[in-house]
Amino acid sequence: MSLRRLLLRTPTLHRIVSRNAFTATKPDPSKPNMLRVGMAFGTTALLWTMLFKKHWSDVQEYKASNGLE
Repeated sequence: MSLRRLLLRTPTLHRIVSRNAFTATKPDPSKPNMLRVGMAFGTTALLWTMLFKKHWSDVQEYKASNGLE
């Protein structure tokens, strides 16, 4: 008897090595989840807007503190 067969006969290793019947299915690319897509794009747009607003307020604060304006 080979070592591999001996190891596979042990109950703990057999549960680890065996395939699980409850595996997740792959998402179907022909049917995208539009809610998730919209949330991703919406979040991206919101973060970019916040970034630009913060940048412009920082620029205004810099100009005011250095007397450039």
